[in-house]
Amino acid sequence: MSSTIQVTSNNNNDGIIKVAFATNDNENVDAHFGSAKQFNIYDISKEGYDISTIIKIQTKDTDTTVELLKGNDIVYFVNIGPTAAAKIINKGIFPIKYKEVISIDEELNKLVKMLNDNPPPFIKKIIEKKA
Repeated sequence: MSSTIQVTSNNNNDGIIKVAFATNDNENVDAHFGSAKQFNIYDISKEGYDISTIIKIQTKDTDTTVELLKGNDIVYFVNIGPTAAAKIINKGIFPIKYKEVISIDEELNKLVKMLNDNPPPFIKKIIEKKA
């Protein structure tokens, strides 16, 4: 079981990537994929970012969590098991694992800067696929 808070925006989806952050404190990527209390999902473009969805995880079930994240392009976390990693990759979601806790705001700003400068090939591929 989970509860989802959806935020709507007037922005079009051109050049937008959807990125989920596993968080327990709502400020940092500080959670293991399987034990995250929630995932904050942002729409990120060259112009900036907006939060679009907050998924509160109430039942620890990998298949349910993966299904809730369907439609996202990237998911950040501090750790993930091999089975869960394979499941998110099979859904077309790119996993990014950090060894230490990182600030969601700092990472969002890095992503916006990267989109404006020279995105890595995997990000270019995500944007091209959506066009």
